[in-house]
Parts: sequence; C-alpha cells; structure tokens
Amino acid sequence: MKRRAKGYTISAVATHYGVHQQTLRLYEREGLLKPSRTEGNIRLYTETDLERLELILGLTRDLGVNLAGVEIILNMREKMEQMQQEFNRFFEMLRDYAARDGVQFDPDAREALVPSRPTITVRTANKRTPRD
Repeated sequence: MKRRAKGYTISAVATHYGVHQQTLRLYEREGLLKPSRTEGNIRLYTETDLERLELILGLTRDLGVNLAGVEIILNMREKMEQMQQEFNRFFEMLRDYAARDGVQFDPDAREALVPSRPTITVRTANKRTPRD
C-alpha cells in the first residue's frame, strides 16, 4: 500500500481493501471515517483510520449491518472506551487513597466488575414451627 509522509492515500486504501474510492468518501460524509488532509487537500488515512475502516467493513460485509447501525456501534464502542478510562482513573484514585491508609488491593481486582472478597457461608438449621 502506497504511503505518504503521514498516512495512506485514498487510492492506496481503496485498492488494498477492495472498495471504491467513492465508498471511502461516503464513509467520510457519514462521519464514520475522518482522514486528515494535506495542504493540497489530499486525504491521508492513518493506522487508526485503517483499523476503524476494517471494523466498518467487517460490520457491513460480514454481518450485514447498514451504515446507521455501524454508526451506532462505533458510538457505543467509543462510549465504552471512555467508561473504561473513567473506571481506570477511579480505580487508581481508590488505590492511591487506600495506599495512604495502608490498605492493599488484590491485583486481580482491576479485572473484576464487582470486586469481591472470600466469604464464609454460615448455615443455620431451619426450625420448623407447627402450622395451625
């Protein structure tokens, strides 16, 4: 694939992925792709743009998702990534706070949605009362 100084040209991307250049322009008009532009107004696709294009093509070609659905899925993915980043910041804040108080977290706690500790289950005998 032909690469310019800071990205790949539309013709190189179209050829490599087997799509028409108009398809890439449509994706840009729909807001699904946002390639950068040179001073001469030539579109340049970065590695991030190409990863996004691969996702778009996978959704449309393999799963039959229309462009409105692709937009919703991409927006949801971005929101999920933002939420993950917020969670990571919150976890770091908790860890810093706990470190000041001498509390240590289980290293696997970061992976858990709901941190848990080992629990002890206590069973009691059921006392049956006679029914009237």
